[in-house]
Amino acid sequence: MLVLRSGLTRALAARTLAPQVCSSLATGPRQYDGTFYEFRTYYLKPSKMNQFLENTKKNIHLRTAHSELVGYWSVEFGGTMNKVFHIWKYDNFAHRTEVRKALAKDKEWQEQYLIPNLALIDKQESEITYLVPWCKLEKPPKEGVYELATFQMKPGGPALWGDPFKRAVHTHVNRGYTKLVGVFHAEYGVLNRVHVLWWNESADSRAAGRHQSHEDPRVVAAVRESVNFLESQQNMLLIPTSFSPLK
Repeated sequence: MLVLRSGLTRALAARTLAPQVCSSLATGPRQYDGTFYEFRTYYLKPSKMNQFLENTKKNIHLRTAHSELVGYWSVEFGGTMNKVFHIWKYDNFAHRTEVRKALAKDKEWQEQYLIPNLALIDKQESEITYLVPWCKLEKPPKEGVYELATFQMKPGGPALWGDPFKRAVHTHVNRGYTKLVGVFHAEYGVLNRVHVLWWNESADSRAAGRHQSHEDPRVVAAVRESVNFLESQQNMLLIPTSFSPLK
């Protein structure tokens, strides 16, 4: 009888402790908000960039009638040319499914926007991201240029590299070298990838701030800690289109 009772006690204790064990194995702060952001990148045929942007400018209202556009940019520097990058916001995955179904039935959008533009596109990429829990999406004070810095971190998730990465970002922000728009953690696409979207008044002001940060011992110390978990990084200079909500 004592054996049975002690066994039952151990079983109940294990059941009680199970959620705590799961919690300790979490890869980082959880995303309780279902809101996510889809990053879409279109690689355009050479010489077709202007035609694509003009048609998009004229008909983007047909697309934004269905869901929220956060920003739309052309890529100025960094990697492949003739490329546009845009971010769309969704409440959850069911919301995105509803939007895609509605677009499939929207003949005006298909005939005026989709079909003409498809002939101008070589390739499309999509990535689903969440804002990290310690960051809110910010709107810059005026028009400028944007930098999308993409960091491929070591496997292990934010539990491994989240705090050092956060400190590195906040050190740049707190020293005033640039303005943070948002930090996004990839959910679908290449995992352990973090995108940081920065704003600057111009490409030259961005260059000046970067040079100053390289001489700042606080920034250097924070970056040295974070790069211990870094595998690679890439950046793009983005120019907002005339119809982009983020200017």
